[in-house]
This record gives sequence, structure tokens and C-alpha cells, in this order.
Amino acid sequence: MAAALAAGCAVIALPSAMAQAFPSQPITMIVPWPPGGGSDIAMRLVADAASKRMGQPMVVVNKPGAGGTIGLKEMASSRPDGYTIAMVATGAVFAQYNNPNANALSDFEPIAFFGDDPVVLSIGAKTSIKTLADYVAAAKASPGKLRNGNDQPGGSSHVAASLMERTIGAKINKIAYAGFAPTVQALLSGEIDSATVPAPDISQHHKSGAARSLAIAGAQRHFLLPDVPTFREQGIDFIAGTWRYIAAPRGTPADRLAILEARLLETMRDKGFIEKARAAGFIVEPLNRADTAKRLVAEDAAMYPVFLEAGLVRARQK
Repeated sequence: MAAALAAGCAVIALPSAMAQAFPSQPITMIVPWPPGGGSDIAMRLVADAASKRMGQPMVVVNKPGAGGTIGLKEMASSRPDGYTIAMVATGAVFAQYNNPNANALSDFEPIAFFGDDPVVLSIGAKTSIKTLADYVAAAKASPGKLRNGNDQPGGSSHVAASLMERTIGAKINKIAYAGFAPTVQALLSGEIDSATVPAPDISQHHKSGAARSLAIAGAQRHFLLPDVPTFREQGIDFIAGTWRYIAAPRGTPADRLAILEARLLETMRDKGFIEKARAAGFIVEPLNRADTAKRLVAEDAAMYPVFLEAGLVRARQK
């Protein structure tokens, strides 16, 4: 009788143990931007390397639109079981105050931080502008004439362009594209005069002469563009760009978040992965869940007053 009961309990316990195994099926990573851009490339590198550690495929699905809010809304509204995660970028801070359809950062559970990308102001090879000083002079001489390509309102590139306008004291014509890849293509074709996109998206075209990068909005020069000075080096105190982290829907069980965090951090701290990411133009600076959450609080506190002063967002609800 005891043996029979033990066997029965084992049979009953088995499905429960199997149900707790995670992950037991492929994980979907939503990238809220089109294929080919920096965010897409970065997350595909992560997904490919992390799949080996997860023991299950991590599949990247592009869901672009509305400055990244469409893909993030799909992630936030998905079942909070750890099988649907997404990349979140700087623009999400802006979108929560500017777009009534956007999710708040509190709708996401941080898993791990990937790294930062400063934007680069670049111009088309066909323009007569040669330097940052030329660009500022042209913008001031003909307000709104220079056509600058950036992502959609709420995206990091659009915010950077808006803040650049305010910093240099001149108006430009901001033209929104669905992501960094189509923005760069518009620059190369001459459809726009300039673009504000991260270094990985423009470096090869600067090196080939198809475009000219004028200034980097970072604290220091970028290793992909060592010949391009920062805005600060040229007398303009301007730093802006994008950062990326990986998140899950609010309510995802803590034990599953911990597994995702551990596997992703193992992936992004691996020397081989860092070298591969650097070769693709990315600076990998992984942070755990707790430090990512602290970083987001600090970013929100620092960015919101700037947005408000620039007239880019509505006032916070009291």
C-alpha cells in the first residue's frame, strides 16, 4: 500500500515539476523597431548567444511603429509568464509623458541592461556643409530649412534632435522615419540633409564617404568614429543618445525573472560576446535587475525636467 501511494504521488508530482521547469519553450523577444537598425542588430546578437544558455530558442520579432510604443504595448499586455520579453530604449521615458497610448515604465519588469549609444549628427555627402559650425550657422540662417531625419516622436533620436535644436538655438525640420535603418537610407539618398542616429548605424557610411559625421553627442569619442569630435570638443555642451535594456511584462514571476536575468547577464558578460558586440559597434555595459531599476529611476528624474522645459511633454499628474 505504501509503495502504491508513493508511486501515485510521484505520478501526481511529475506534471507539477515539469510545469515549473523554465524555460520549456521558445522565448519571444520583441524589438519595437524595424529590422536592420542598431536595436535590431544588438538584440539579435543577444538572442543568438542567449539561446545556448537558455536551452531554448530566443526568437526576435520586430514590431515597429509609434516611436516604439506598439511593440512595447504588445509585450506589456502579453501573458506575464517569461516567454515574451522586449527591448526597451530611451524613448520609452519620453513616450510615457507624451503619448497617451504608451505604457509607463512601471508596466515593465526590468531584467538586464545592455548599454548606451550616443547619437551622432551626420550629413549627406552632397551637402555643402563641412563642419558642425557650418551646420549651426545654416540652421540659424534659415530656420526650419535643414531636414533632419530621426525616429518618430517619442523615440530617442527624435528627442535628441529636439534637444539639439534647443542647445544650438536654431530650428530644424525634423522628419520622422520608422527607425534608424530607413533614416540612414534617406540620408544616403539625399532625401534629408542630416540625421541623428547612433554610431553603429552610420559609421560604415562615414568611413566610405557616403555620409559625413560632424559630432558625437557623448562624453567622449566613439571607438567606431575616432576621427569625429564630440559636441563638447567643438564648444557645444550637448550629450544625448539611446540606451537599451531588456524587460518583461509586469507581474512576471520573480523566479522566472531571476532565471532570465542570470542567463542574459552570463551572455552579455561573456568575453566572446563582448568582442562580437564591439565588432558590430556596441558598447556593452550589462547591469542586473536591481541596478537597471535604479538607472531607470535616475534617467526618468533627470530627463523629465529637460523635456518639460523644452515644451516636449505635458506636466505630470499630481
